[in-house]
Amino acid sequence: MYRTMVSPSPVRVLSRRTVKPPPRPREHIQLTTWDLSMLDGDYIKKGLLFTPPPFSTSHLVDHLDASLADALAVYYPVAGRLSTHRHRRDAIGDVVGCSVSIDCAGQGAEILHAVADDVTLSDVIVPPNADVPRVVRSFFPLDAAANYDGHELPLLAVQVTELVDGVFVGFAYNHALSDGTSCWNFLNAWAEIARLKLSPPGAKATRVLKLKPPLIQRWSPDHGEAAAPIVLPYADLAPLVQRQPAPELRERMLHFSSESLTKLKEQARRELMAARDEDAAAAVTKFQALASLLWRCVTRARHRHVTTTTTTTKTVCASFAINDRSRLRPPLPAEYFGNCVDLLTTEAVSASKLLARGHGWAAGAVGRAVAAHTDAAVRACITAWEEGKKPMVSMLRPAGGGGGDVFVMLSSPRFDVYGCDFGWGKPVAVRSGDGNKFDGVVGLFSGREGGGSIEVEVALAPEHMAVLEQDDELWAAVSPGARGR
Repeated sequence: MYRTMVSPSPVRVLSRRTVKPPPRPREHIQLTTWDLSMLDGDYIKKGLLFTPPPFSTSHLVDHLDASLADALAVYYPVAGRLSTHRHRRDAIGDVVGCSVSIDCAGQGAEILHAVADDVTLSDVIVPPNADVPRVVRSFFPLDAAANYDGHELPLLAVQVTELVDGVFVGFAYNHALSDGTSCWNFLNAWAEIARLKLSPPGAKATRVLKLKPPLIQRWSPDHGEAAAPIVLPYADLAPLVQRQPAPELRERMLHFSSESLTKLKEQARRELMAARDEDAAAAVTKFQALASLLWRCVTRARHRHVTTTTTTTKTVCASFAINDRSRLRPPLPAEYFGNCVDLLTTEAVSASKLLARGHGWAAGAVGRAVAAHTDAAVRACITAWEEGKKPMVSMLRPAGGGGGDVFVMLSSPRFDVYGCDFGWGKPVAVRSGDGNKFDGVVGLFSGREGGGSIEVEVALAPEHMAVLEQDDELWAAVSPGARGR
């Protein structure tokens, strides 16, 4: 059962309300293998920082309430709850397993109105040589909630926190409901509806929603049609949920300009060409180059006594989330609503060999993992999951709570986070809460100025961050003036 973790906070909650969509026929949407893999993970917790709107925060909350109700009319699963059905051998027999669905009965989402009396925009937008302040974690609702808790808790909760000179809108979104692609599609649709509501009266008649509606029907590997419920071989799923304590972490926001990423890509290409790996050199991307830099720098911070000439049997690898929509044949549309994501892992290599082989090799390793993830590979992963004796329900929760040599890249710079303009201007910053946070997790966001720039959130154990702050290779690639101290 979900339990709130109580701790002192400078944030006061003034009110909360439930927002429901218009009535519609009740529906149960069965969770897929991708969805079920998220049950033992945390809610997606992302938030946007805004300058003050030209009206009171109370008016703002009413505005978000009205536009959210309209958005939920289209994205109605977001207003539902998770529901578990137990399967028996016969009408009175023993339970042989259970399946999980989204009960779309319009139970509603939640909006909280909060205030942080002494917190300013500048307290949140700290320079890269300073840690993300802990107060940011207080800007998100549903503290310590696991996705499984969506049986009782809303699948979406929003906290509107009034700052001294701005507003922070924090979202807690159940990851068993959908992946980040669908989450940000929903948030951008909500924002577009909100903008239209604030349009001048004469403009509303000529403006229509630009975003395409979601494809709600869940995908099945059986010809893409909706399948029967997936029965997990457990009588009760609750014991599978590991409520691990939040680790002690330091977090930094790093900015990489488009020019810097181009240089990293070119450096990787030159090194791959020098190694006579022409195919990898031709296919290398900015993402691979950035992943290489971060993977090697984090590994160096953790193994500060390891040099390029040191030998060690300790192996490391890089993991990253990948969108499966375009990899399936036939592909799924971008509007597919649900989880459609896998966590890929590069080949394992010793820490010393990773550092010795250099930037180009690491970028190529990421590229090889991506290239191997074909339609056949996606389907093979699904088959292996379904045929496993103990199907995994914790894709994003590392064993032991993280640490060790875990290095995982989540989120994506392809998500239109700065397109979430609710009517008074685009966000000035994006931040995340404590969901799916552990030593070695990295979050990627598009840069506010666009143009291919990327913002990176790095979470590390304090002792590892202290070493990373002194990494010359990392800071040479980060935007000028961001040298750690």
